[in-house]
Amino acid sequence: MKDKLVLAYSGGLDTSFCIPYLIEQGYEVDAVTIDTGGFLSDEKIEIKERALSLGASHYECIDISEKYYEKCLRFLLFGNVLRNQTYPLSVSSERAFQALAILDYCRKNDAKYVAHGSTGAGNDQIRFDLMFQSLAPDIQIITPIRDNSLSRQEEVDFLEKHGVHWSEEKKNYSINVGIWGTSVGGKETLTSHQALPESAYPSQVSAQEPLDIEIGFKKGEVATLNGKSFQHPIELIKELESIASAYGIGRDVHVGDTIIGIKGRVGFEAAASLILIKAHHLLEKHVLSKWQNHWKQQLADWYGMMLHEGQYLDPVMRNLETFIADTQSTVTGNVFVTLRPYQFLLKGIESPHDLMRSEFGQYGEMNKGWSADEAKGFIKILANQYKIYHGVNKTKIEL
Repeated sequence: MKDKLVLAYSGGLDTSFCIPYLIEQGYEVDAVTIDTGGFLSDEKIEIKERALSLGASHYECIDISEKYYEKCLRFLLFGNVLRNQTYPLSVSSERAFQALAILDYCRKNDAKYVAHGSTGAGNDQIRFDLMFQSLAPDIQIITPIRDNSLSRQEEVDFLEKHGVHWSEEKKNYSINVGIWGTSVGGKETLTSHQALPESAYPSQVSAQEPLDIEIGFKKGEVATLNGKSFQHPIELIKELESIASAYGIGRDVHVGDTIIGIKGRVGFEAAASLILIKAHHLLEKHVLSKWQNHWKQQLADWYGMMLHEGQYLDPVMRNLETFIADTQSTVTGNVFVTLRPYQFLLKGIESPHDLMRSEFGQYGEMNKGWSADEAKGFIKILANQYKIYHGVNKTKIEL
């Protein structure tokens, strides 16, 4: 009897290499794909066929997209989380939940070994291993790419020897598809100055005419698209992605500090998530107080950093989720957006909780809540603390 090993299988080059390699090492390989909402039906069929043709003894695709939304994506939306004000954690946020689902499969199938295709130079090795070591220290982790320090070309050559041809396009670019966005890595992202070519992005621009859309939120959750309700927010996100990706919206390159201390650069396209985050943020500007917006931004940024760096299991994350969710009670309304090739415009909002109410005055125009003398008195009192400080210390502020 061979030892059962569960491989977290994405269908890409690294995990495809792992199947025949691990079989040669004497393992019985179960290839398991954890679908967080980013795969199309045809892609799932193709991934299954590839895994079985490579020699996997069993293949399974487990859909956790709704759980992923409930446990993660809604908090990223509530918090308007963008890593370094750029990256919506398109792929990095998935890893903790994929690892949890893989561990659940291991337990149900009495697997003593678990494997993933991470290299030794990235963040995913930490995200996966932290979850496995923390929750299942009795299961041994196998990482062929990391342990053998393999290049992509060496993996391609190995698969060629096993009768598997890997196309030039797939060899040159590493693409990770997720419902919150798709990351694209290639030779250009290994430099600091080169941009990814148009052909590297999975979605190509096919729409040219501007398109007006309306996004509805209810207590922070995305609820409607152009007045249409959906059975689950995941379905709305997919539909928005299919509409907006045709415009090439959401493309950018993220540069950040990796968990292991080196700088990393990756391209991505994330049409739906960027539109939703920016639309949600605009609505919050209208309906939340100054200090709600201030502290939510501080804590949500920190929450995003912790999630990005694989720290999902820290109990402080549950505390932050409670705070972030509690701020959403008045975040209800509609946001109006115009889509154009490579860009989108937030036009405005309507909400019953809009704090920009004309009966309390109009900024820069007129007020209805105080007199001129009251305004002068307020300013005089506000200035008093600065008058005292600069008077006592005799400071000079020069232009």
